[in-house]
Amino acid sequence: MKLRTVVAQNLRRMRYNKGMSQEELAAQAGLYRTYVGHLEREVHSPTVDMLEKLAEILDVAPTDFFIDPPPPIPDRPARKRKRS
Repeated sequence: MKLRTVVAQNLRRMRYNKGMSQEELAAQAGLYRTYVGHLEREVHSPTVDMLEKLAEILDVAPTDFFIDPPPPIPDRPARKRKRS
């Protein structure tokens, strides 16, 4: 597995386990929500400094981003539309 994939999956899992939305994590880190989404989808790779900041917010060790992750958290199912 590519390292970028490992970091992305761990970031998403840690954020989810903390009960945080992308918006909440982004606000605490001083980032745009879209950037957090890009990190989780492997569009961008975080710097070491960014990993340290995210680790502090998520209350994990920065090295935890590099642990081979469990299966990724599935996307939330699409909302059911109300029928009229």
